[in-house]
Amino acid sequence: MIPALSPSAPVLSRVAQFCAELRLRDFAGDISTGGGDRTVMATDNSIYQVTPQAVLYPRNRDDLVRIAKLLAQDRFAGIHVAPRGGGTGTNGQSLTDGIVVDLSRHMNRVLEIDVAARRVRVEPGVVKDQLNAALAPHGLFFAPELSTSNRATIGGMISTDASGQGSCLYGKTRDHVLGLTMVLADGSVFRSGPLSRDELDRACQQPGLGGKVCNALDRIETKNADLIARTFPRLNRCLTGYDLAHLRLPDGGLDLNVVLCGSEGTLGFIAQAELNVVPIPAYSAVATMRYDSFDAALRDAQVLMGFGPASIETVDEHVLALAQEDAVWASVEVFFPEDPQGLAKGVNLVEFTGESQEQVERALDALEEGTRRAPNPARRGYTLARGREETNRLWDMRKRAVGLLGNMKGDRRPVAFVEDTAVPPEHLADYIAEFRALLDRHRLAYGMFGHVDAGVLHVRPALDMREAGTEALVREITEEVVALTKRYGGLLWGEHGKGVRSEFSPAFFGPLYPAIQAVKAAFDPRNQFNPGKIAAPEGSSLLAIDAVPTKGQNDRAIPQAWREATDNALHCNGNGACFNWDPDDAMCPSWKATRDRRHSPKGRAQLMRDWLRRLAQQGVDPLAEARGLRARPAWRALPARIWATLRRREDDFSHEVMEAMSGCLACKSCTGACPIKVDVPSFRAKFLEIYHGRYLRPLRHHLVARLESMLPLLSRLPRLSNMASAEPFTRLVGLVHTPKLSTVNLRRELMRRGVSFADPETLAALPEADRKRSVVLVPDAFIQHYETPLLLDALELLAMLGYRPWLARYSPNGKPLHVHGFLGAFRKVATRHAAELRALAESGVDLVGLDPSMVLTYRSEYAAILPKGAAPKVRLLQEWLAERLSDLPRVSAEEGFALLPHCTERALAPGAVANWQAIFAACGLGLEIRRAGCCGMAGTYGHEAEHRALSEKIYAMSWAEQVSAGGGPGNLLADGFSCRCQVREIDAVTLRHPVQALRDVLRAGETVTAR
Repeated sequence: MIPALSPSAPVLSRVAQFCAELRLRDFAGDISTGGGDRTVMATDNSIYQVTPQAVLYPRNRDDLVRIAKLLAQDRFAGIHVAPRGGGTGTNGQSLTDGIVVDLSRHMNRVLEIDVAARRVRVEPGVVKDQLNAALAPHGLFFAPELSTSNRATIGGMISTDASGQGSCLYGKTRDHVLGLTMVLADGSVFRSGPLSRDELDRACQQPGLGGKVCNALDRIETKNADLIARTFPRLNRCLTGYDLAHLRLPDGGLDLNVVLCGSEGTLGFIAQAELNVVPIPAYSAVATMRYDSFDAALRDAQVLMGFGPASIETVDEHVLALAQEDAVWASVEVFFPEDPQGLAKGVNLVEFTGESQEQVERALDALEEGTRRAPNPARRGYTLARGREETNRLWDMRKRAVGLLGNMKGDRRPVAFVEDTAVPPEHLADYIAEFRALLDRHRLAYGMFGHVDAGVLHVRPALDMREAGTEALVREITEEVVALTKRYGGLLWGEHGKGVRSEFSPAFFGPLYPAIQAVKAAFDPRNQFNPGKIAAPEGSSLLAIDAVPTKGQNDRAIPQAWREATDNALHCNGNGACFNWDPDDAMCPSWKATRDRRHSPKGRAQLMRDWLRRLAQQGVDPLAEARGLRARPAWRALPARIWATLRRREDDFSHEVMEAMSGCLACKSCTGACPIKVDVPSFRAKFLEIYHGRYLRPLRHHLVARLESMLPLLSRLPRLSNMASAEPFTRLVGLVHTPKLSTVNLRRELMRRGVSFADPETLAALPEADRKRSVVLVPDAFIQHYETPLLLDALELLAMLGYRPWLARYSPNGKPLHVHGFLGAFRKVATRHAAELRALAESGVDLVGLDPSMVLTYRSEYAAILPKGAAPKVRLLQEWLAERLSDLPRVSAEEGFALLPHCTERALAPGAVANWQAIFAACGLGLEIRRAGCCGMAGTYGHEAEHRALSEKIYAMSWAEQVSAGGGPGNLLADGFSCRCQVREIDAVTLRHPVQALRDVLRAGETVTAR
């Protein structure tokens, strides 16, 4: 039994006092000093880990005013804050040991869209893709492009002056900021924007901190104009943080926005932003050009720029190789044909946009003619993607590049610290050649990709940050890169902000640095806003890249064996893909519904690694604990567990972890959509096993876990069983809305249809020809006992197609055991069931199943827990049929269908979703794959009373609209059992399985061809 774990370090008394005072001042948002929130907010997408004292979640501008006014009191002068948006920063920009002010949870509204003026007004927590989804119906978009656009907030983009692909055409974030509503350090509300000379003079006369700021900026720019002109580089990426070079307007006024854009929360809070938006390009195309070397791709980019593309992005062979192992490859592999020389060593993605298709085609013709006239022996050729749908597939792959690098095998993983250097584009190839030589001298692996047209490449050396001395290596490499960029007239921080790297500011600015300090002092006289970054006032210091605590330092306490057993939890690099805003994307339903970052894969991974660290500090081995729990009878530990539960310590850190784990739907979306492949359901199951080795489980866990074994008995008297499972009874054990057992007699119906149960001897005795036309349907507990007609429909469809269907005898799959952490019992069930299925498969007859969640258990959970090669090969029915399209009859019916796939299917077998389309098309039927998030049921999750409200909220976010829209009577389909249950329960709509739609069409329609 594990011990109770000590809580997080206590909050400093002055911080606790500050939070208490804030509550008394009618703060409308949330305030947390809990260990879970503090742990999750301790990291971003950088190598650093800094635990805050508290987290504030303001609801509106007035809450920000309350925070700032309280900070301005002398008694709280020692407290500092750091604003936070999406938490995707790569250099610790939003990390603090003070108070985090999270602007994303509540302040995330699009306030106004003025289509005629092409202007929007938003709160800082609005996500870029969220804004663009609201703008799309008007043909507009917010232009600065980011690889993290589905989770990066507008406030965060402004704070780092973000930019990415297409910046040569559209510029940086600051180029689209019309005005900002700021809350300054004294609590005053300040509206920034371009000020004419007269407006500036009037602003300087205003009382309060705003007037002082205007005076100070006017004075600083006037005094240092010549030095500013000499110091700031003339690059597309220019400089992030206090951009004095663009402060002065031609008429003598000032544009205060350029100082605030890129200020990383060091000058105040952003409460609102007014932005300009631009028309979405009507037509686009991307030429994917392949090369023999990455250097050749970089050098050719300068030639390609002469054809006037909207953007050029480059990717090296390491990123391409990792993309091939990712789910994204299926959508883009057509653009990367196999060359005789093997996979391309470098790729340029060259984009052309226009107001007409003819304009784009003319640009492509010019590219074709130009490259033909000036051949490059290193060019292998290129493919073309035309139209938004095709080009978006390529850009989606490019956006995943950062995450893909993080999935590099081994303990050395690419990390961010020199990843956004910028140099003049004409020098980029030579610069990168030296950069690569630098990393090669240190014998480091790395990947490279980026914005070759802007002279910015993202370079991430692979390090194991747990290794002693790694911090010194980070400094050594950084200083070498600083010197290299200086020689090429470039910048260390070309795109992703300064953050902890601000320590290099004094050397970069030289004699101009005091002016940068003066800007900070004007806005933040007491250095309370994100101190240690961008600039430090006289008497204060900047942070140092090797003096800030890192994730690796914390992870050093965790033994290697534990690390390997936690399903990539410790490899989570904080890229934040799980914070995807899109409600029609399955990743991650609990995060989307709660807006609580603890309830995300990243949050759960961070809590898991902290839990393991605390166990290690107490000398407890969780792997040994798990082995012990599985080896001894559960009743032996029952008295101790009862005692521990009765004497439960509320401050046990394990409870913080348990709260986050209990909200997971185990939908597996993280394992597919997370580029690192963090598998929350798997490490969650391991945690639950150990946690409940100390604390008693709720009764419903035992009922649900044993349901598969009980169903054969219950189904003998289905009506009586259904009465016993009515809600007044089930609610007593914490279950609600449980489905009703089918009253169809399966054995009788099988006999009527002439379908036999499969056994190894009978299958092996079949003639070869019969075996080839045979297929064994492996039933799962839920379809066999709750949706028996579907099981029979599948058998009938197979017979209609000319196959001989067999039904495997029912045996528990074990999925519910795994979900609830009964891993010892799961291993036994999996071992027995796998042996049964392997015996059937040895006959040479294929095995197929219907429900994605249950079938994919054989590939995921079985493969993880059983010896190599012991997991049975069971395919989804559509995967099997997709290999036999020529056997499918074409029908005369002109029906169209729409499919809502299961989350687990999208995550673990995306090809299986496309298989349904191919099957329907072969039958002459249309099938649209609908974009949808999670239905919220996820096995038994939505049947548990404590989760029901959240389950319904998740359903309302995406599925409710899809079901309401429908697709015609009976034409909306779903292939997940739990999904169909949820729709039936909430909307009283019965969705058919694709098998049933096919069977009904084939039965009713006239066959045109039988192939």
